[in-house]
Amino acid sequence: MENNNETENIIYGRNPVMEALKSGANLDSIYISGEGGSLNVIRRLSKENGIPVKDVQDMKLSKLSGGKSHQGVVAVGACGEYVSIEDILEVSAKKGTKPFIIICDEIEDPHNLGAIIRTAETSGADGVIIPKRRSAGLNSTVFKTSAGAASYVPVARVSNLASAIDKLKENSVWIYGTDASGSDYTDVDFTGSCAVVIGSEGFGISRLIQKKCDFMVKLPMLGRINSLNASVAGGIFMYEILRQRNLADR
Repeated sequence: MENNNETENIIYGRNPVMEALKSGANLDSIYISGEGGSLNVIRRLSKENGIPVKDVQDMKLSKLSGGKSHQGVVAVGACGEYVSIEDILEVSAKKGTKPFIIICDEIEDPHNLGAIIRTAETSGADGVIIPKRRSAGLNSTVFKTSAGAASYVPVARVSNLASAIDKLKENSVWIYGTDASGSDYTDVDFTGSCAVVIGSEGFGISRLIQKKCDFMVKLPMLGRINSLNASVAGGIFMYEILRQRNLADR
């Protein structure tokens, strides 16, 4: 295992990556250039273990491996353990509070994800849910940006975000999507069991996930720019939830 400039845990080379997969190592992503032979075996093992595979150019692999012989494959180790949705729901059950969950819909920038996790921790959220595909994972950049909060906030990584939302609904959690078409966020009651969906940096919430939401909420936009950074918007919503719950508890 080697470290790149971002101090992420790196495994490179076909046999080392294959053995890591067989051992059940906590891997965040597999980067592959090419197909055939043992690379196809690595692809199959990655799929069986639910680890995303990203097809890249050799230049990307060389950067990740620090210029070492990567043989067409590099694995990035996760810096933290993922939990289940049930684990996140258990947090509020143990506290005796109503669920307060953040769902990240394809937040690919690790700095944004880290900032969201940091605010989730300080605002008292029970956990964060992210998809396996098209999303940043718990890498070192996320941990650094979260200022350590990623060590305390449970993060569930799911293969199907829509199914994860269905599971939350089965547990009486209301789903709040964030979109310009929604109601003003200060007019919405967040004091019940809730999960807030933060959309991707460039495209917002996907159409499928929008359909899964029970309510749509928005932030007022008075300037010429009609959107905010995902982590900034997420922080405003999270602290509105905290504010409302504090008032309700008085």
